[in-house]
Amino acid sequence: MNLDEMRSDSAIKQKKGLHFILASIIIWTGVLVIHLSTLPILTKNLLTFCFTAPLVPLAFMISKLIKVDFSNKDNPLTNLGILFSVNQMLYLLIAMWIYNAVPEKMVMVLAMIFGAHLLPYGWLYKSKSYLVLSIIIPIAVLITGLNFAPSVVAGLMVAVEIVFSLLLFLEVRSCQKSF
Repeated sequence: MNLDEMRSDSAIKQKKGLHFILASIIIWTGVLVIHLSTLPILTKNLLTFCFTAPLVPLAFMISKLIKVDFSNKDNPLTNLGILFSVNQMLYLLIAMWIYNAVPEKMVMVLAMIFGAHLLPYGWLYKSKSYLVLSIIIPIAVLITGLNFAPSVVAGLMVAVEIVFSLLLFLEVRSCQKSF
């Protein structure tokens, strides 16, 4: 397989990562509920970090439901996709610093990191949705986060992730029709 064929294979077999975006709807909904509570901000932030931890197991369960080849071991680009995700972990150090330094902005920073990390998936999955939203999310979250409470940022992320999932579903359907 040449590079373009591997990218297409990855996009089709992994349904452009739809299982991870669907899982993130659940995660961001949890973050929204946490930040709508009356808990102290540091407790909310700690719970936010804890609630993001089950992303991979959730995505794995969803991959079974929507019939995604979760590991796609036959395609060497799968390791590249993993590297794209692991890279985000380094940026979470910024969110960890914000946790205590500027706690009311942690959700904003976390959402910006999430949005920006989507950029390379635009290339990997040949996806305009990833490309466009990797730019829109950080900018929209920055504007929202500077002007509104963390719960509003989390609510925005839930809405964006739902729209993103629908866009990816349409891309996947179109991709499957062409093969």
